[in-house]
Amino acid sequence: MAKYSKKAGEKVEETMHEMKEGKLKSGKSGKKVTSKKQAVAIGLSEARKEGAKVPKKKS
Repeated sequence: MAKYSKKAGEKVEETMHEMKEGKLKSGKSGKKVTSKKQAVAIGLSEARKEGAKVPKKKS
């Protein structure tokens, strides 16, 4: 199983709350995010940018 840092988990939790409140928007288009999978992906991406320990993306 892949190991994620605590910071990464917190970031995903934060984005999930935003999605449930209807405040989470996707990158370029700025459309409202409704998918849980997309919310998790955004959270991990943001955590990666902040330097948290997150496994590499599958290509």
